[in-house]
Amino acid sequence: MENKKENNFAYIDGANLHRGTTSLGWKLDYKRFRVWLAEKYEIKTAYLFLGLVPKYKELYKYLQECGFILTYKQVSYDDVGTVKGNCDAILVLDAVSGFYEKKYDKAVIVSSDGDYAELVEFLKNKKALLSVVSPSNKCSYLLRRQNTPLLYLDTQRRKLEGK
Repeated sequence: MENKKENNFAYIDGANLHRGTTSLGWKLDYKRFRVWLAEKYEIKTAYLFLGLVPKYKELYKYLQECGFILTYKQVSYDDVGTVKGNCDAILVLDAVSGFYEKKYDKAVIVSSDGDYAELVEFLKNKKALLSVVSPSNKCSYLLRRQNTPLLYLDTQRRKLEGK
C-alpha cells in the first residue's frame, strides 16, 4: 500500500521571520529554508506574508523563485517614515479559510508573535497543526503555553544560514 503524502501548508510572517533570524546574528537562506520546510514538514505550499514596498521588488522576485507564494499587505508609514505592514490579520484569515475549504491537511505557523496564539489554538483543536516554528529565541509566552510542537529556528542554523 502506498504512503499518501501530506498536503501541508506553511503560513509565514515574513517580517517576523526576517527580524527573528537577524536579531540572532544570522541571515536566512530562503532557498534552503523552503527545501527544509518541504523535507521536514512535507510542506507543499508555503505562503509568505509581507508588506508591499516597491524598492524590494527584486527580493520579492527571488522569494518567488525559491518557491514561496507571496501574499502582500499594503503598507503605511508612521510620522517618522517607518514602514507599517502588519500582516497578522490576513495570515490568520488565509489559514482559517484554507482549513474550512479543505485546502491543506496540516499547517505550520512560522512566527514568534503571540498575536497568532488563537490561530494556533484553533488549528490544534481541529488537529490541523503540525508545528509552530519560532524564528526568534524569544517566542511569545502565548505561543509557548499552547502545548503544541514548537521548533526554534536557531537550532537549524547550520542547515539554513546563508553565506
